[in-house]
Amino acid sequence: MKRPALVLFDLDGVLAHYEHAPRLRVLSERLGTSESAVAGALFESGLEREADLGRIDTDGMLATLGERLGVPVTLDDCLAARAAAMRANDTVLGLAAAAGRHATLAILTNNGLMLRDHFEAICPPLAPLFGDRVFCSAQFGMAKPEPEVFRRCLELLEVEPGEALFFDDKPDNAKGARRAGLRAHTYRDEAGLRAHLAAHDLLETER
Repeated sequence: MKRPALVLFDLDGVLAHYEHAPRLRVLSERLGTSESAVAGALFESGLEREADLGRIDTDGMLATLGERLGVPVTLDDCLAARAAAMRANDTVLGLAAAAGRHATLAILTNNGLMLRDHFEAICPPLAPLFGDRVFCSAQFGMAKPEPEVFRRCLELLEVEPGEALFFDDKPDNAKGARRAGLRAHTYRDEAGLRAHLAAHDLLETER
């Protein structure tokens, strides 16, 4: 099996642990409103989904959220809340770094432009490894598992689908990647990731 030129990772649930509750708590504390109000205005209303699909930019999201909650919402408020919800998976990060000695590394996540544009502030441990190779659904106007989002991401990376390997914790997203021509696996745990990377000749063998 030919070694991939690119390893493309999902973010939340793979490279980082994500918890919704801290995000709601931090926003409610900073804005002086209830967690249920934040949940309704940002998530249940579909505002976050609109941002993930690129139908509203970061400034528009902040303004709309503020209007719905009746209080000003700053970029720092949302960055602090998003950062509180994430914790880098150190084991996966180590495996990605090892694979990065043999292949380019990149991220493709269903998220709004805020995450891409402020990635270092949101998840500092991941930034050095991935640099500017962080791609969000919003910039393509579509989300995983649409095969086209993978194709357009790879065009920017100048990598052919058959040269790319993708990991996502959602089986449907892995299926979408395979429909686009990528090699793809569903991420379940660190041991499985290690095995798949080794099978694709991306880890050093012990001597």
